[in-house]
Amino acid sequence: MAAAFSCPVFLPSTFSYNGNRYHGRIKIKINATSSTKVKTLNEIAGAGKGSSSLATSTEIGHLSQEQIRQRIPTRKQLVDPYRQGLIIERGVGYRQTVVVRSYEVGPYKTATLESLLNLFQETALNHVWMSGLLSNGFGATHGMVRNNLIWVVSRMQVQVDHYPIWGEVLEIDTWVGASGKNGMRRDWLIRSQATGITYARATSTWVMMNEKTRRLSKMPEEVRDEISPWFIDKRAINEDVPEKIVKLDDNARYVNSDLKPKRSDLDMNHHVNNVKYVRWMLETIPDKFLESHQLSGIVLEYRRECGSSDRVQSLCQPDEDETLTNGVEQSLLKNMILTPGIMEGNGYLGPLDVKSYGYTHLLQIKGDSKNEEIVRGRTRWRKKLSTLPYSS
Repeated sequence: MAAAFSCPVFLPSTFSYNGNRYHGRIKIKINATSSTKVKTLNEIAGAGKGSSSLATSTEIGHLSQEQIRQRIPTRKQLVDPYRQGLIIERGVGYRQTVVVRSYEVGPYKTATLESLLNLFQETALNHVWMSGLLSNGFGATHGMVRNNLIWVVSRMQVQVDHYPIWGEVLEIDTWVGASGKNGMRRDWLIRSQATGITYARATSTWVMMNEKTRRLSKMPEEVRDEISPWFIDKRAINEDVPEKIVKLDDNARYVNSDLKPKRSDLDMNHHVNNVKYVRWMLETIPDKFLESHQLSGIVLEYRRECGSSDRVQSLCQPDEDETLTNGVEQSLLKNMILTPGIMEGNGYLGPLDVKSYGYTHLLQIKGDSKNEEIVRGRTRWRKKLSTLPYSS
């Protein structure tokens, strides 16, 4: 006669509801006998015919090794335990919880702008991943792949109130919306999980390019039908009139003509990733200025892509002196960007008597007969603050 036994098992559990995160333990009681046969996870998953979420041996025969390893969903997912992601905003937005890694911070143990841009890109791709629309392209849907189309960013704006510190847990929200007839807007918010303070916000505009001809394309109706149900009429940055960026010439104060893309700078679409452009821009600013100032905003206008064989020149011009005193703008220039921390009070910026600095940027491909613009940029800076943003 087989001996009977009972074994309690405790499993950690984390879930979110209405924007709140809860932690706890789930208790499972296992009753069995010494003759009980233990099934593997695959056997359990395949116990019900037609209900298995794992690929059968027949299905695996039609899948490539890459598809098997990636496990790209074929239908909408609500939770992604591997990436700490979940669908929000009535089923169309995306939130991901991340930890600031040691390789994402600079010498002051705060996340770099490049790290934030990489997080924006990663969460955007994971959003498409969970939608069930992702094909084998770099964020491309099934309809886009059928039409040889890829996404390219045409404009991006980032505002940073505070930079996250090493080891900090962040929540990143992202969503999409319509931008004209043939474009798509994607926005982001980064907040501290511990305090709820919003650290950074960003908005971007994306258009489609034919992967073979490298020319911009209209949005096919089948692609519009795929992505439009995910659109939200919500903005992370309210920008009534986009800031106009002037084109610099060879008379710019700072010029770096020794830039050459590396193979490691190329992304899956075989062009230089836009994060690399930002690095080139910032490295053209004098080191002495970078040591004592912190970037609070950047606007980028992309003109064309850059390949691995191109010779790139970075130009940079500082603005005339401008000061923000007692919350009142006193500027010789137009279109100064007021950071959201001042406008909304959701991030600590220190005293209001701060001095703001601006730079205009241009990256261009050096040609034998003429130069071609890659991206224009505007950056806004403030003195570095030592105070951490903790809510009172």
